[in-house]
Amino acid sequence: MSESRSGDTRQLKPPKSGWLDRIERLGNKVPHPAIIFLSLCLLVIVLSWVLALFDVSVTYDVAEPVTGPAVTEEYEAGTQVPDLTAVPDDYAEEDLVIQQETTEIKSLISIDGVRFMFTSFVSNFSSFSVVAVILVAMLGVGVAEESGLMGALIRGMVRIAPVRILTFIIVFVGMLSSVASDAGYLILIPLAAAAFHSVGKHPLAGLAAAYAGVSAGFAVNILITPSDGILTEVTNEAIALAQPDSSIGITANLWFNIASTIFVSLVITLVSSRMIERRLGAYREEDAALPGEGFADPAGAGTATEPHVDHDVEKRGMRGAGIAVLIVLAIVLLLAIPPGAPLRNPETGSLINDAPLMDSLIVIITFIFLAAGIGYGRGAKTITTSTSIINAITKTWASLAGLLFMLFLISQFIAYFNYSEMPTVASVAMADLLEAADIGTVWLLVGFILVIALLDIIVPGLLPKWAIFAPVFIPLFIRLGVAPQTLLAAYRLGDSPMNVITPLMVYLPFIVIVAQRYKKSAGLGTIVALMIPYTAVVLVTWLLFFVAWFLLGIPIGPGYPANI
Repeated sequence: MSESRSGDTRQLKPPKSGWLDRIERLGNKVPHPAIIFLSLCLLVIVLSWVLALFDVSVTYDVAEPVTGPAVTEEYEAGTQVPDLTAVPDDYAEEDLVIQQETTEIKSLISIDGVRFMFTSFVSNFSSFSVVAVILVAMLGVGVAEESGLMGALIRGMVRIAPVRILTFIIVFVGMLSSVASDAGYLILIPLAAAAFHSVGKHPLAGLAAAYAGVSAGFAVNILITPSDGILTEVTNEAIALAQPDSSIGITANLWFNIASTIFVSLVITLVSSRMIERRLGAYREEDAALPGEGFADPAGAGTATEPHVDHDVEKRGMRGAGIAVLIVLAIVLLLAIPPGAPLRNPETGSLINDAPLMDSLIVIITFIFLAAGIGYGRGAKTITTSTSIINAITKTWASLAGLLFMLFLISQFIAYFNYSEMPTVASVAMADLLEAADIGTVWLLVGFILVIALLDIIVPGLLPKWAIFAPVFIPLFIRLGVAPQTLLAAYRLGDSPMNVITPLMVYLPFIVIVAQRYKKSAGLGTIVALMIPYTAVVLVTWLLFFVAWFLLGIPIGPGYPANI
């Protein structure tokens, strides 16, 4: 059996079983996300032509100052977007008049449309700020991962956790690991299984708790992550369709993210201790793989038991990382705290409202991770020269090649979609329909969350779904009085719980192999059966948590209310 596992990789496939087999076959038929967005670009081109042939348009009311005409702004190389930024506070001392605006579908298969596609092809990508955000963010994280800092942090937190709170610590560390998701999947999950085994608990319960922590709440964190920067930029692209002069910052969901991280961690911990551990019962050593049947780690980053490390070396690395972080924080404080400091708002002196500090968070976080990675590497001797740092950055950026190509296609899709005016027409038409239905904003948000959750089974990526839905739903919910940051928070909720049961999760084969170390018969069905309770309980309780948050009117982030 040992020979078959190491020499014949086909034996690593989990056994087929019933409806799980059908889900797997369906998932395998879903094309690569890049192909999906290429198809969407072609669909937008054709659909814009068809809708323009039928003279599809919408007419809607806009509140404008009496002294000012209806305003439009150029957006995305020629798109005319109505200015819907009027809110009561803006014109508290001005007379308003309701004026009608009409927006027509613009065909991309026309002289102007073809000219737009050819002349904007490069600028669509170069002006897509998501690309710069992810490259800058991953610069620091990549060095931290390559130096071994991420693995050391996870190992240290698991090692010192008391048995009675071991599950919560593992789950909470998993939630935090979305800063560098590979470290969570490839290091924490096998370590959690080994940690549970070492204290007499069922190792698959540890595996399940870690997997739920890493993935079932992936979209939230108490820290600012690279994903926050990407989601914020895509959101701002969509906000510009309805409010060209408005945008949100990277902290727009901060309060909700922090509270959700703690809440979801507690829920996952309860599910693990009250449901999963009881269902699995006592672990039987005879279920484990025979000596020599250990799994092969396809990514070369994790093992079923904690890898041998020199703790003295690791301590020196952590000491170096701590010193480096303190130096960076001291510099940031010097640039932010004194009156008139460069990172304060030059007019109001604020550190939050329209402050350079808030706009610099991605850069600051990158410097923190970069310094910590270099400090750890110097202390642990994993990074010895400046060339090692450059190689770590190069390796990280090289690993993003596939994502960059997908972002290139997404940028074209968004530009074509915006030019055609379909987002405006769709949002106005849908808003009119939903307003006529009069089912209430809360139910609309609940419906949105459930739709995202269902779609996550076949499109598990955090970014691809938001790139598709943000241009449609952000303008729609703005018209209904729901702030963009609230819809983004709802999206985070809908995107996460299903991650642990979708057969399209890229790390699922690795997790199955980890499970086989402790249970020879483990397969896809084993993992899905373990994770279904997490999905069900987290989705329901988190949904109730979100509804209560929204109804109470608690701000979603600093300076970002739940409603417009």
